[in-house]
Parts: sequence; C-alpha cells; structure tokens
Amino acid sequence: MNTLAVPVASAPQPVSPPLTQRFAALADALLPAAAALVITVLLFSAAVALAGFDPLEVWSLIVMGGFGDAFAWQNTLQRAAPLILTGLAVALPAQAGRVIIGAEGALVLGGLAAAALGTVLAAQAPPLVVWPLMALAGMLMGGLWIGIVGWLREKREVNETIASLLMSFIAIALFNQAVETVLRDPASLNKPSTKPLPDAFLLPAMPGLDVHWGLGVGIVVAIIAWAVVKLTPLGLSLRVAGGNPRTAL
Repeated sequence: MNTLAVPVASAPQPVSPPLTQRFAALADALLPAAAALVITVLLFSAAVALAGFDPLEVWSLIVMGGFGDAFAWQNTLQRAAPLILTGLAVALPAQAGRVIIGAEGALVLGGLAAAALGTVLAAQAPPLVVWPLMALAGMLMGGLWIGIVGWLREKREVNETIASLLMSFIAIALFNQAVETVLRDPASLNKPSTKPLPDAFLLPAMPGLDVHWGLGVGIVVAIIAWAVVKLTPLGLSLRVAGGNPRTAL
C-alpha cells in the first residue's frame, strides 16, 4: 500500500538585514551625537569669538593640551576615570526615561566621603582594606544624593532634570564648606584641600602607563552596565519604562 507523506512547512529562518541597512541603522544611532557635538563646537566658537579671541587658536590649544603628546594623553585618561562613572549616573537613569544632568553633585560628595573615610582609616588598616571601603563610601554618598532626586520625582512630582541640576549647586557648596573647615589640611594655604593620603594608599598605575587603575575600574563597570541593560530582564524593564511608561505599568 502506497502512502503519501504530507510536507511539513519548516519554520521561517530569520533573515539578517543587508549591510546597507546595518550602516543606515548605525548612522541613525550616531547622528544625534554627531549633531550635538557640531552644535556644541559652533556655540563655543561663537562665544570665544564674541569674547575677542581667535576660536581656531583656542581649539588648537585645547587639542594640544588634551592629546598633544604622551603626557597629555595620560593626563586626559587620568581625569576620565571618575567621569566614566559619573557618565553612567546619567546614562542608566536615561534608560528608564529619567534625565538626570546633575551628577556633578554625586561626584563631589562621593569623592568627599571617600577622602574623609580614607583619611581616618589610613592609620588603622592596609590599603587593600581601605580602598573598597572608600569606594563603598563614595558609591553610597553619590547614590543617596541621586536618590533624593528620585524621591522628589516620585513623591512630589518635581522634575528630575531641574532638581538634579539645582542640587549640584547645593552639593558643591557643602563640599566647599567641608573642605575649607573641618576637613581642611592646615598645610594647604592657597588652595584648600583635605589631608593627602599616604603614598602607599594611592592607587597603583596600570602597566606601561602613569594612569592609575581607576580607569580600568571605570571601563569594567561601564561594560558590566552595558551588559545589564542589553542582556538582562532588568535592562529590558528599564528600556521599556523609558520607552513607554504606560506600557511598563
């Protein structure tokens, strides 16, 4: 007896977009950042010209100071280390639709908390114990400061952009007050500062560079944050909340 086999339709295979579409998507993603950069350059150049200076000369000095030689590059990377973490304090809330531009306040108060704790513990514990505690103090203080902005938004419906910006001025005032009074190093005459940590408590430099390992920590944390946002349910929840709050609810 002959039997007939009924063909079973196979599931359609996903088709990857052509290369032109990938480049178009990449261009669409980079276009807002490029436009913002161009507008910033033009506005700054106009302000410099109105002040009576040559914009091209000013830009050349900025470029040479930041990238002119090996020392300039390393100095730029050294200063970029805390700014990577500060940038994450803006980028992560933005995924949830919250525009927080006052991360400066979290930066200065977090640094103040870390410096104050480090000064106290330097005489009582080794660096491997003090470093994590200083980092924890900075994170808690910075998180608390940004958390106040979130609380104001949630409980009082205060716009988080304006609140975070105004609270930065409060944070800087508190920072200056502490550094110029109770935490001031008596040896710092012209430029008030906290007492310096002993040399043994300074972060070691990365191999082949004069840049401390804070830069490496910032890069690692940024990669982890990217993975959380793109690859985890928490990241999906953040992106849905930022894309459409009603759908998120």
